[in-house]
Amino acid sequence: MKPSIPLTAAAVAATLAGSASAETPANIAREMMQAVFTTFDTEAATDLLTENYIQHNPAVPTGRAPIIGFIPALKESGIALTTHRTISDGQFVVMHNSYDNAQLFGADNLVGFDVFRIENGKVAEHWDNLTAKTPANPSGHSQTDGETRISDLDKTKENKALVQDFVDTILIRGDMARLGDFFDGNAYVQHNSQIGDGLDGLGAALTAMAKQGITMKYDRIHQVIGEGNFVFTMSEGQFAGAPTAFFDLFRVENGKIAEHWDVISEIPSKMAHQNGKF
Repeated sequence: MKPSIPLTAAAVAATLAGSASAETPANIAREMMQAVFTTFDTEAATDLLTENYIQHNPAVPTGRAPIIGFIPALKESGIALTTHRTISDGQFVVMHNSYDNAQLFGADNLVGFDVFRIENGKVAEHWDNLTAKTPANPSGHSQTDGETRISDLDKTKENKALVQDFVDTILIRGDMARLGDFFDGNAYVQHNSQIGDGLDGLGAALTAMAKQGITMKYDRIHQVIGEGNFVFTMSEGQFAGAPTAFFDLFRVENGKIAEHWDVISEIPSKMAHQNGKF
């Protein structure tokens, strides 16, 4: 009987460790999204959201109650959620999602980034940017295809620094002389609906915008969230003269930006809460 004691203790420890790992911020965010958009489980969603849930979606009132109250309508609508990528960094989780049958949100099919802050095992805050699903871009890429595998976890810090430097140097300060510092030649996979691959594609798109009198300017970075080879930035600026939120996801490879997804959305002047977009 004596040998069974340490074996039993080890089994209990392993079970507890497994339970703890299951409650990661990423899993909590996934479970909440599944409860709201897939199983339409109001009880589970209530358990996974803080009562004073802080909402930054401009059209949705703040708090847990509006989300729970909206679930029956979501179920009736036939909305379908697909998550393409999930990265987590401390208490923050970024999900790259698409929503089909999303007429309740203003379009048949949407693509977006959902960002969550987890607090004491519950989802406490939410930011998002949504846009209509579009045909493939000039290089044949969709808004959501491409690499999904998370790697290089030991390089998270340096990859975040690289991407933050890129956004600050190129997109905010406009120091285009340094553009080549952030890329491996012309090797750059682009998922923006209007832009082709490579720096050539980016240059062509910017030239076309300039000819149409369309300007794009980043003013401020609000968040940088990274896990391994993926880094997400949430920024504020202007597009075509309108206040705009820029949500960008970058994949870094060998110290250079290799792939990019984004969702750009105008910031409305009136919102359903006082929390602001960011």
